[in-house]
Amino acid sequence: MTIEQLPLAKQVEIVFREIQDELFQLTSGIIFMQIRDNVIGKFGARHNPLESKGGLFQVSGSGLTEAHLRSFRQMAIESLRHKTSWTHGEISFEFAIKQGTLCASVQFESNYNMANFLLKRKGLHELY
Repeated sequence: MTIEQLPLAKQVEIVFREIQDELFQLTSGIIFMQIRDNVIGKFGARHNPLESKGGLFQVSGSGLTEAHLRSFRQMAIESLRHKTSWTHGEISFEFAIKQGTLCASVQFESNYNMANFLLKRKGLHELY
């Protein structure tokens, strides 16, 4: 089976499994997944590894726990129910540990290509 044949939810599970060691080190950040034809291509984490408190830089602290990761992964998979008909774009999951609790949100970005749209039509005159 190829990645193109896997449902998007299964691909999200694979992404979380692949970056879990990094997530165990992070207290906040953004997980992003770039999608083309409903297939995750590029993915990763954006984060600030250092925090400044009182003018001193220090490591941001311990990251996600196993329970946080399970909850975060489940939220990410469930959020796919809100994805509409687009097939190209990016999904971003912003997260932070606040007082020991995982807080997370999701953002969908859909991308369309006018050239592809026009190729599906026989010509511009059909648009008007």
